[in-house]
Amino acid sequence: LSDTGVPDRTASILTGNTEPMYQRLLADARLLEECGCTVIAIPCNTAHYFLPQLQSLTKVPFLSMLQATAAACRDQFPDAVAGVLATRGTLKSGLYQQALTDAGVPFLIPEEEEQDALMRVIYDGVKAGKGPEVYGADMNAVVEALGRRGAGYFILGCTELPLAAEQMGLIAPTVDPTEELAKAAIRFCGYRVRE
Repeated sequence: LSDTGVPDRTASILTGNTEPMYQRLLADARLLEECGCTVIAIPCNTAHYFLPQLQSLTKVPFLSMLQATAAACRDQFPDAVAGVLATRGTLKSGLYQQALTDAGVPFLIPEEEEQDALMRVIYDGVKAGKGPEVYGADMNAVVEALGRRGAGYFILGCTELPLAAEQMGLIAPTVDPTEELAKAAIRFCGYRVRE
């Protein structure tokens, strides 16, 4: 289901005005349930803030891209520290912090100025349809700063960030939560993920 009218998730969390967002997602989940879906995957990191509430009111199970990502980090980079790249809403809510802690994955969170830079990459860059010439310097600055503090790889924790990384040819090791969610959906449905 592609619902282009869903309010901005980060704005909902940062302003505390979460009810319209929650009601919209709940309506979408119930529609999918009525259509006969046997599992729901939400390909938005920040929207996972609402997942516990949604799950409590629907019978269809939800897959967590956060848990799938944390498991991939644990398995692919067992001796390294993750740098979490995400929106302010995702970072403020502690979504990845909790999932990574639960999986035993060490991580670093961007500092305030680095979060500002990531928001520019996401909103002024990729969402605005701009290329790396607009956001590349910000993305590189955040990756380099987290790398200096000990991050060995990076979680691209916003749907726009894998696009940014690909467009700018980012060479740092990364984990793409959207890809990990897709793999989890394939496995949940009883199929094997091709390597």
